[in-house]
Amino acid sequence: MHVLVAYASRHGATQGIAERIAETLKSDGLEAEARPAGSVKSLAGYDAFVIGSAAYMFHWLKEAATLVRRNRAAMAAKPVWLFSSGPVGDPTDAQGRDLKVVAVPKDIAELGGAVNARDHHVFFGAYSRDRKTIGLAERFVSLMPAARDAMREGDFRDWPEIEAWAHGIARDLGQVSSRRGAG
Repeated sequence: MHVLVAYASRHGATQGIAERIAETLKSDGLEAEARPAGSVKSLAGYDAFVIGSAAYMFHWLKEAATLVRRNRAAMAAKPVWLFSSGPVGDPTDAQGRDLKVVAVPKDIAELGGAVNARDHHVFFGAYSRDRKTIGLAERFVSLMPAARDAMREGDFRDWPEIEAWAHGIARDLGQVSSRRGAG
């Protein structure tokens, strides 16, 4: 079983998550490769897909959303999982709401429905205010007190959680392979 783990990453945190997912799938005996979503020209040869994107302003990055929309028929015929990365800092917002629930991108319902996604998972990301890596809009927003508090610097990725999710995908795909072979 050959799995494409495609991602859209602005600063590298989502890329790191995608690469860890691919490594974990490989350790579970699957063929897997992590590739930038914008570089994927064909889905030929893949048996399953894990597509992820950084979330900005409650939306996926264009490269990942375009990959899913452009290939929705091909993806819907095979197993698909989606993930988003983005929240940083505390697990709850100022109102006590779970950031993983609040941070679900607005386009996930449409994208997940289009490809019959088996799951969508939100992972915490990483953030740096390094002027070389963030754009003008991010610099502006990071100056606002409320945003500065919500966008704490640091790496908040939970590697055991990411690996556990990927192991679950591998288990699910193992069941799919067994059923295909039995039919």
